[in-house]
Amino acid sequence: MLQLAPANEGFLETLTPGPRGPRERALEEGILMLSDADLLAIVLGTGLVGCSVFRLANELLERVGGLEGLGRLGPSAIAEIPGVGTAKALRLLAGLEIGRRSLMRSIRPRPAVCNSAAVAAWFTSRLSWREYEELWVLSLDGRNGLRSARRVAQGGVHGLGVTPRDVLRVALQDTAAAIILVHNHPSGDPAPSDADVAMTRKVAEASQVVGVPLLDHVIVSSTGQYVSLLDLGILPLV
Repeated sequence: MLQLAPANEGFLETLTPGPRGPRERALEEGILMLSDADLLAIVLGTGLVGCSVFRLANELLERVGGLEGLGRLGPSAIAEIPGVGTAKALRLLAGLEIGRRSLMRSIRPRPAVCNSAAVAAWFTSRLSWREYEELWVLSLDGRNGLRSARRVAQGGVHGLGVTPRDVLRVALQDTAAAIILVHNHPSGDPAPSDADVAMTRKVAEASQVVGVPLLDHVIVSSTGQYVSLLDLGILPLV
């Protein structure tokens, strides 16, 4: 386990020196040739006294379970890891988010969102393993093509709080013709709670007012099962 050096032992060590550090190899061989630890070291920038940034990157990946594990943590949890801190934690998460958005926006043509099974298949691998709830909004174009997928709320293991305004703000920003809600149940049971149903109905009512209909609300779980409020008959509102 890494230990923070006492304040009187000097300054932070800079990125691994020498002609063959991660930055130099990225320039000479291309960024695709770098390992996960190399990439992480470049983003971190500095290590600790007596601990190079490359070693810090390796130990960080080992501690959190690789890049996948890193993506599961919030900024506060990452910042608490010795040698990281708030600024580096935010840089790491920003880098992961840039990659995710770049991948999403590079998809052409836009994938069609045809039914609840397609939505569940796309999100199960992204949300089912989360230890806390997240609510996402899928913004669709006039042909039900996926315009964007954005997280609008994140909560603890027992739930999250969201208002129709939170959802519709994203939908209007992304000029959605229609929207679908997706969230996960860390408990493994995808059955909607009374709060899930009440929230869905409020969003559906508000979305009708602004002319961006809510087509479905899909709940995925850690077991791979899912529930669609459209399939259950809760949507559309009558």
